[in-house]
Amino acid sequence: MDFGKVVHTDTANGTPLVLLVCEHASNRIPGFLGDMGLSAEALQSHIAWDPGALGVAQHMAAQMSAPLVHGGVSRLVYDCNRPPEATSAMPAKSEDYVIPANAALTDAERQARVENIYEPFTRAVDAQIETHRPSLRLMVTMHSFTPVYHGRPREVELGILHGKDDRFASGMMQCIPADIPFVTRLNEPYSATDGVAHTLDARAWPNGLLNVMIELRNDLIRTPEQQQAIADHLVPWIERTLAGFQEKGAA
Repeated sequence: MDFGKVVHTDTANGTPLVLLVCEHASNRIPGFLGDMGLSAEALQSHIAWDPGALGVAQHMAAQMSAPLVHGGVSRLVYDCNRPPEATSAMPAKSEDYVIPANAALTDAERQARVENIYEPFTRAVDAQIETHRPSLRLMVTMHSFTPVYHGRPREVELGILHGKDDRFASGMMQCIPADIPFVTRLNEPYSATDGVAHTLDARAWPNGLLNVMIELRNDLIRTPEQQQAIADHLVPWIERTLAGFQEKGAA
């Protein structure tokens, strides 16, 4: 089984304060899995990845001189924001789609995905934390979500989410810039109870990093221009929030 390149690291020079992570950056399916029994349309949809999230993360990384770790394989093969024991790590169903290739995985097949996807991804994140530990203060994970879920339109456009540590998410919500043109809400359209905070809780929290998950509605980040525009809003907001923690000696 050749899984190919499952994780990418865009390194940073200097003393970065922020580490960016984009778990669902790719919809690539390893060749030996074919199309996983899905249509081309399904494999381009949000069930396979987070469209637009990587582009936003890359613009943010460039502006903040921050390292960026991003996934290189579809979350349908393994969702790197889920622990190995979670059924959603290798979902048999996603929204209304049945995933035939995941329907009857053997223990050996599941373990192969853990060892060849999840573990290299977590090692890459940990390596960046260790490399930049003297300066690093914050982990930001970048995601996108579909504007319509189970037939229901979502009003929220930008979600600020947290896991065990709510400090940075709460800090961002307390200083939403006046020029943010998006409907912004805390812990929407998901929250930690949906199992979405694994990377924050498993990699940032134990290492003493402030952390936050940002969810963007994917119809707002379809083009490079849209991705750049949202990054231009997010970066100063994040930097201002982080500066507030540093002034208080909390970061």
